[in-house]
Parts: sequence; C-alpha cells; structure tokens
Amino acid sequence: MAFPAHGVTHRPTVTGTRGMVACAHPQAALSGARMLLEGGNAFDAAVAVAAALNVVEPYMSGIAGVGYAIVYDAKNDHRRVLDYCGRTPHQARAELFDGLADKDAGPRSCLTPGACGGWLELLERYGTMTPADVFAPAIDLAENGYAVTVRNSQSMNSGGKMNDRAVSVILSRGRGPLPGEILIQKDLARTFRRVVEGGTEVFYRGDLAREMAGYIQAEGGWLSERDLADFEPEWVDPIATTYRGYEVFCPPPPSAGFQILETLNMLEGYDLEEMEHHSEQAVHLFIEAVKLGNADRIEYAAAPQAPIEGLLAKGYAAERRKLIGNRAGVHRGEWYPATKLPGEIEPGDPAAWRNECTTHFDVVDGDGNAVAITQSLGSGFGSGVMMGDTGMFLNNFIRWGDLVPDSPNCIAPHKKVDMCLSPMLVFRDGALFSALGTPGSWGIQQTSVQFLTNVLDYGMNIQAAIEAPRFRIETAGTQVSIERRMSKSVRRALKARGHDVKVLPDYSPVCGGAQGIVVDAESGALMGGADPRRDGYAIGV
Repeated sequence: MAFPAHGVTHRPTVTGTRGMVACAHPQAALSGARMLLEGGNAFDAAVAVAAALNVVEPYMSGIAGVGYAIVYDAKNDHRRVLDYCGRTPHQARAELFDGLADKDAGPRSCLTPGACGGWLELLERYGTMTPADVFAPAIDLAENGYAVTVRNSQSMNSGGKMNDRAVSVILSRGRGPLPGEILIQKDLARTFRRVVEGGTEVFYRGDLAREMAGYIQAEGGWLSERDLADFEPEWVDPIATTYRGYEVFCPPPPSAGFQILETLNMLEGYDLEEMEHHSEQAVHLFIEAVKLGNADRIEYAAAPQAPIEGLLAKGYAAERRKLIGNRAGVHRGEWYPATKLPGEIEPGDPAAWRNECTTHFDVVDGDGNAVAITQSLGSGFGSGVMMGDTGMFLNNFIRWGDLVPDSPNCIAPHKKVDMCLSPMLVFRDGALFSALGTPGSWGIQQTSVQFLTNVLDYGMNIQAAIEAPRFRIETAGTQVSIERRMSKSVRRALKARGHDVKVLPDYSPVCGGAQGIVVDAESGALMGGADPRRDGYAIGV
C-alpha cells in the first residue's frame, strides 16, 4: 500500500522511515525528534513532547494537568492505556460550589494533577532514556525562552483569567507576548529539574507536593497532600470496535472514547463512499449519529459500571441507527441537562446487547512502537492558577463534572469524572495502521470520527484528512457549526432538513486540532499529518 494522494492539502505531506512525531507545536515536535535521533524510542520521544508542550503551549497542557496515553508495544504486540487523569479532591462536593464560575476556574476547579505521574510511569515502563534526557529540551525552552508564534500570541492575549503570579510570567510586559517575542519561564524550568532529580516522590509526597497543596488551600481550594499522595497512574485495557476491516482502539470509560466507536458502528451501516465526501446526505447522517452517541456518552461515561459491551455491540448500533430520520433531531447539548428539551434525543438501553460486546500528539518509531496521547489543563491556562513559584498552571478539569444531583457525572469526593480525552490507535490485519487524535473538549468525539472516516472511507492521506472541513455540535437543540469551506449548497440543504446552521471561519479551532500518523503496511514508511487550525507540526526522521 502506497500512501494515497487523495484530498486537498495546503502544506507538504511529511514522511519518514526511522520515526515520526506529530504534535501541536514545531518546537515540541523537534524535541521528540531529537530523542529519536539520539537513539530513543517512541515512548522516550512522547515524554519529551509532553514536557515541551507544557512550555510552548502553557495554556493547553502541562505537568499539573491530566491525560490518557494509548500505547503499542511492538515487540510484545501489546496494546495498553495509561490513565493519568486524577480524581476530584477528597473535600470536593457539588453542593459546596458557588455556581458555575467557581467550578470552571480558580483553586476549586482542579482534579489531582496526574501528568507528572503519567509521564514518568510511561518512561519507566517502556522508555530507554533517563528523565534528564527527555526533559532536557523542555528545560532549555523554559529557561532560555522560545520565540512565540502567531497562534501562541493570540492565545496568550485572549484575556483568559489568570492569578497575579501567572500574570507576572505570561503578561510580564503588561500584555501577552507578540509573535517573535521571547517567553521565558524560569520557575517552570526549576520545577522540571526538581522532578528530574526527585521523580514522582518529590511531586506527590515531597517538598513540591507540600508547596502545591499549601498554596491551593491558602487560596481557598481543596487540593491536599492526601490527594497528591493518593494519586497513582493506572494501566488499563483499551476498548475497541471493528470498522470496515480495521480495528479502532480507545481508552475505556470514564474516557468518552466509546462515543467515537459507537458512532463508527452506526456509520458502518451506510455506504459513505457512494454518498460522496461532504454530500448533504452524508453530513446529515454524521450529525445525527453524533447526536445519538453524545446522548449515550452523557448517560453512561461516568456511570459506576458503564455497559460498554452493549454500547459497542453492532446490534445496538443498528437499533440506534433506526432513529436517524430525514430531519434534524433535537440535541440535548454536551452536558447532563437539568431539564429536558421537548423531543430531545434520549440515551439508549445498551444492557440488552451486552452479550455482543487538550492537546493531542502521536509518536511512532522505526521499530513500530506507537503512542497516542491526549492531555490537557482543561480550559485555556486551566484553572488560571499558577501555583506560587512553581511555574505550573493547575488544571480545571473538575469543570467537566456536573452539579446536577441526578447526573452520574455529579461531583463527589475522590471521584473520576467523564473525560473528553480520547486518543486512538488503528490496526489492520493485526498490524499498526495509525496513531491519531485531537483536542477539542466534547468536540473530540465528533472531530475524531470525521477525519478518521476521511482516511478509511474516502481514501485521503492523513494530511488531507485533517485539513478537510469539519462540523461541530455544541448547543442544545438543532444547531450545528460548520466551517465555511463546506459548500453553500450543502449548508442550504441541511437548513432545509431543520438544522440550524452556524458558519465558522474556514479553519476553526472549535473543530479541534488533530494530529495523526499512518504506517505503510508494505514498506513500513510513516506519514505524519498536523492541523493548521493550531500550530500543528509533523517531523519525520
């Protein structure tokens, strides 16, 4: 199989034979490529990328954030998921929040930071290099600074809420840096050095843990030394479905990855290729399948025992598919509703089918090892809280929990919440075919299906698949947001079906920032794709 030339691209396609890194910033991609060139494997490179992204996209992800890694150990032909999403603090309770603003930002909005433990666990379990090796590029970028990109500047000047300590670093000039200006983060560099020297012990049980907990509690938050000491990253088995002869793997609940797989199962019942790419009929079916999957995600992702076997059953998908008509269905929104809308799409009952079964980056090395990671601080700069002199932004992922008492995702002490992060690995005939994923909150599940089917159904190369126009459903009701590049005639036809169409810019970050790598089954060559909606960049070696 040679890489297809199908699809429109506005940047060169990137290929390699010894390894490939695709991520959201060129400096982070270069950090991972350095590890590969210095003899490291995909897992070494992934940790280098993760740490570098903390520096060059401080508003997107970081060492005090959370994430999922789905990994393929080629030597042992083994697929695993590393869950490094922390739990709610032991003191957290829904009734203690002072409204949504208190939940969405500030010192009470965090889950226990998991990224530090996740990065070091991945390195220890599968890596070949030392923490000093893989953190070196990030430390250099933080200590000596890096030149801010146009998109960096836009994000840092967007007016996101930050505490005084964060303002003194990010807005040290009285404003955010302009493109080409240098951003230096010496406190963060010192923290990385402390982690290199002391490992998880210093972060979760040592001096750094005491500093973090003391600072947050002094600010009125709940994160405690107990919460940090209790954290452990978890290795779990991925979940999977088949789609047109491919196997697609995602993290299990509380990750919402099963929504991607369920949507694929529903779409498998249609001949999408025959309908043609972005035809009015195909887009309508995509939108309605996404709505059905979203209703199930809201109902089941955070449930104590998610009925995953039923949710992924082909028979269940066939029953849900029957609910797709010619008109736009009423979407319940992306969150558990306190009150229902008239005629809204309800979750299904998967129990009867049990017997059938915010940044993203990818690394693949020359031995076939692969890592797909989606990690995040939550909102821009997370909680907006930089923890004293540590240089670390604290995540605000408690925002993804609910305050509605009936919701299975209602905030409670020491609880896992519904997670939008859903990286993917794809296999064909037992061989690695692709590592891919995207950021984008609850839009992750929608974006992932769109660019994956661009590859699997429409034969696009990975760069074209990522660049193609996309849509996203957010608001309850019948609204759908569509990038302007999708034809006017299709948008008009969707309106005639009852869709309330909102037009987005040509390339909108509302629709994610996907990255992906595909493997040529015959030659073993690699092709990387990176999203122009962000600072996406792929480097092959």
